[in-house]
Amino acid sequence: MEKIGYILLSIVALFWLIGMVIGLIAIFPFGIIGLLGITGIGWLFVKVLRERLKSKEDDYYSKTVKK
Repeated sequence: MEKIGYILLSIVALFWLIGMVIGLIAIFPFGIIGLLGITGIGWLFVKVLRERLKSKEDDYYSKTVKK
């Protein structure tokens, strides 16, 4: 059930992002600022995700520390 929820939320977020990009392209001269902002946030998100997946220390603590 949880995975289905995450999948549905991902699909909605993807469509929302596509709609936002299309809207920013429609208002071309001013939309470039928004596109640059979205691109910057996307690069940072990928960087954080990549660091999290490579971190063995975080995996160790999430598996061994009592909650």
